[in-house]
Amino acid sequence: MLNPIDTDAVIRDGRVAGAFPGEMHEGVAWWVAACFVVVSRAQQMAVAHDGHVTTRGFHRRFCRGAINAQHFSCQVADLGEANEAQLVHAMQALGNSPGALLSTTRDGGRQTVTIRLYDAEGQLLAEDTGLAKVREMIATDRVPIPVNDQAKGRITMRRDLVETT
Repeated sequence: MLNPIDTDAVIRDGRVAGAFPGEMHEGVAWWVAACFVVVSRAQQMAVAHDGHVTTRGFHRRFCRGAINAQHFSCQVADLGEANEAQLVHAMQALGNSPGALLSTTRDGGRQTVTIRLYDAEGQLLAEDTGLAKVREMIATDRVPIPVNDQAKGRITMRRDLVETT
């Protein structure tokens, strides 16, 4: 694995979070997304971000990882900038699909990137509902890759799901 991370420090407490640069890099978003698709067996998912310039890079990588997870052909509804309530509404509108919200906070000179994963019922992923499995897959370098081009999903802009809330 290129650029490994301390998975126990970064993937915990119901989220994926770490200092950028340092504890996290944009590749982590790809890994998390691909593993989340496999763990949740998602055929579709909603993804949103907070609009921060740093978050946008992580968001792009997350979406790419989600569409490239094994044979799942996951369809990503890219909501663009949205808050948690808008994300959960979009997840419900998509037929109770899982989702992810990416954000960046700044404390002095330190930026912390956070990825929150939501199950199909709109609840944050917890240790016993998949987060531990995502962490284990990344820690053991078992990040899923696409099996072929036909298994690749697609990213679709879905601002319409945000504007209706």
